[in-house]
Amino acid sequence: MSVMTTPEDDGRLWITPEISIPAAEIELSAVRAPGPGGQHVNKASTAIHLRFDIPASSLPDGLKQRLLARGDRRISTAGVLVLKAAEFRRQEQNRAAARERLRALIAAALVVRRSRRPTRPTRGAREQRLEFKKRRGRVKALRGRVE
Repeated sequence: MSVMTTPEDDGRLWITPEISIPAAEIELSAVRAPGPGGQHVNKASTAIHLRFDIPASSLPDGLKQRLLARGDRRISTAGVLVLKAAEFRRQEQNRAAARERLRALIAAALVVRRSRRPTRPTRGAREQRLEFKKRRGRVKALRGRVE
């Protein structure tokens, strides 16, 4: 899925048709990419660091809470999400990749998981389990020393 934008949205990152993030809330900075690359890699800053302050954002409060409760190591204790994109050689592609990863992360937090309702085994299942344990015990009892 690609990043949704329109010409009049001034760089907003659209998560759903109702939820978007203003470009001012997303901080992008270019850094040098690690790894092999020859002479060019030492002078070109093609990797992108994306910083997004979750508590100070304009996202709905419930969504902010779900994002902060994820336990993701990319989210600091202050609630700042830091993503690094360095998979492409062009800065524009890395910028788009970082924005898309932010969009996907927030979209995943939109899904509210149903709470698990604990269940109990049926009476038949309990009896079946105990019968199996008895049978297994008899088999193991026969493994003793023969006299």
